[in-house]
Amino acid sequence: MRFWKSRDRASDVTSYLFACVRSAAMDLSRGERRRTRHEMNAVPGSMTCEMFDALEREEFCHSVETALAGLPPEQREVVVLKIWGELTFAQIASTLAINPETAASRYRYAIGRLQTALRQETAS
Repeated sequence: MRFWKSRDRASDVTSYLFACVRSAAMDLSRGERRRTRHEMNAVPGSMTCEMFDALEREEFCHSVETALAGLPPEQREVVVLKIWGELTFAQIASTLAINPETAASRYRYAIGRLQTALRQETAS
């Protein structure tokens, strides 16, 4: 709905559509995490294998989210657009109004920082 109502103002409709979908997906994800935590707290004595798998996935997701949150906003945005949005550096550059080479270097630096942060997380 967000996209449809304001699509005529977008200079790059593809990038703008991705931004709208990304925002909606993040909202859904946050709701799902809250629901999962609520359900886990509601039934503390009945841990099944599926629940352990869900906890492990949630812990990994939390580690990735924490590492992403530690990135500078400019790098975090490029990583999200590149990995989850599967946009090219040219599309990212158009979306963020930056040079494609700048998008690529922000991505490269961000991936290095994420690798370091996740290694430290698993080591502790």
